[in-house]
Amino acid sequence: MLVARSIALFVVAALFEIGGAWLVWQGVREHRGWPWIGAGVIALGLYGFVATLQPYAHFGRILAGGIFVAGSMAWGMVADGYRPDRYDVFGAVVCLSGMAVIMYAPRGD
Repeated sequence: MLVARSIALFVVAALFEIGGAWLVWQGVREHRGWPWIGAGVIALGLYGFVATLQPYAHFGRILAGGIFVAGSMAWGMVADGYRPDRYDVFGAVVCLSGMAVIMYAPRGD
């Protein structure tokens, strides 16, 4: 149950982090204005809060790990029409695998 909660928190954190950065980008670089920037800042603040809910102390070791790599690709596919190639997909799988080892390997601590 703890692992399922941890994974769910990673997904929610990724949505807030990636979405917040995307909103700021849209507001500044795509000239959509302050409402987009403000929404991005709020989302990034919520990301910081959600990260503190992570039940495992190892979260800090992989803050920018596989969930965020795969999540960024998924966000790009949905929001920007990005189509990853096989190397993108393979790289995301490698990142997710490494993140899982670092985060969930049995440790004596």
